[in-house]
Amino acid sequence: MKVTPTDLPDVLLVEPDLFGDDRGRFQEVWNQQRYFEQGIEARFVQDNLSRSVKGTLRGLHYQLEQTQGKLIQVLSGEIFDVAVDLRRDSPSFGRSVSVRLDGESSRQLWIPPGFAHGFLVLSESADVIYKCTDFYCPESERTLLWNDPALNIAWPLGGAEPILSEKDQQGLPLASAEVFEHD
Repeated sequence: MKVTPTDLPDVLLVEPDLFGDDRGRFQEVWNQQRYFEQGIEARFVQDNLSRSVKGTLRGLHYQLEQTQGKLIQVLSGEIFDVAVDLRRDSPSFGRSVSVRLDGESSRQLWIPPGFAHGFLVLSESADVIYKCTDFYCPESERTLLWNDPALNIAWPLGGAEPILSEKDQQGLPLASAEVFEHD
C-alpha cells in the first residue's frame, strides 16, 4: 500500500495493493493495523454506498457535531472527488483538493474530520463506498455551496449543468457557512 499526501497534507491518497490473476483480483479494503502504520488512525462505525448516474454532483457535505472522517473508494465507474478544509485555524482553511477515483485503480481518499466532501460522477454511473468515523446525524449536517467562487473548484462539467438534490442546491457559500472552530 502506498499513501501520498495531497495538496492538503491531511487528505491522503491511498493506493492499495491489488492482487490479480485470470480469475479476477483481490484487494484488502481496510486493515486497521496497516492503515494506522500509515498515519490513518481512524475507527470506522458506518459504511455508506451510493449509486449515482453521470452528471450527479453530491455535496459538499459535512457535520458540525459527530464530525465524520471518510475513507472514499469507487467500486465501479469514475468520480471527481473533492475535499474542502473547513477548520478555521488551519493554514489551508477554505482550500480544496480534488482527485479522480475509479473502480479500476481502486485508489482511496482519506478525508479527516473537519472537511466538507463532495463528488461529481464522470462515468455513466458510479458506485461509491465510504467508511465513516461517526454516525450520520441529520441535525448536524451542513452543505457548502458546490460552486462558490471563493472555493475555486474546477468541476469537470464540460459545460453541462450538474444533477443536484434540493439540499445541494441550497448550500451556503464559505463566507456564510458554519465551520469548525477550536477552543
